[in-house]
Amino acid sequence: MAVTPPSDNLPLAEGLRAANDLVSAKLIEDWALGGALAAIYYVEPFATYDADIFFIPRDKGLTAGIPAIYAHLQSQGWRVEREHLLVRGFPVRFLAAQGLTEEAVREAERIHYEGVPAKVFRAEHIVAIAASAGRAKDKARIEQLLQQADLDKTFLENVVHRHKLKLPTL
Repeated sequence: MAVTPPSDNLPLAEGLRAANDLVSAKLIEDWALGGALAAIYYVEPFATYDADIFFIPRDKGLTAGIPAIYAHLQSQGWRVEREHLLVRGFPVRFLAAQGLTEEAVREAERIHYEGVPAKVFRAEHIVAIAASAGRAKDKARIEQLLQQADLDKTFLENVVHRHKLKLPTL
């Protein structure tokens, strides 16, 4: 499925291409876009300042391969600023997936963004992850997804039950 036309402001396609390159370089097993940008795939756009790319590490050690990932991307011209890697000034976080987020990566929806093959968390996983975080902005994201996204309610209930989560009362 194709999404949004190209944007001069958001070099997201470069971040997605880099994630695919990390798989090709055998630095990570798999990845998917999560966080706010994944939610925007399903609902009306809202402000966010970075992209969260969740990955399944090949290196199961304490660092989950982060130093190798950063070194690889820096060799491709990416800069590091705190916990973010910057592509043309746009911050991208690479986050090692585990538990619920690993499930979300493995079951992510395959898409193409500006011609780049990519994966994005299912809306149901975004809801479950937001429920597990429990911040005010997560409750708002849950409400927005429940109202605007075409959720598979049975799938969502199974994810919530399997991970022993509770959706907030809205």
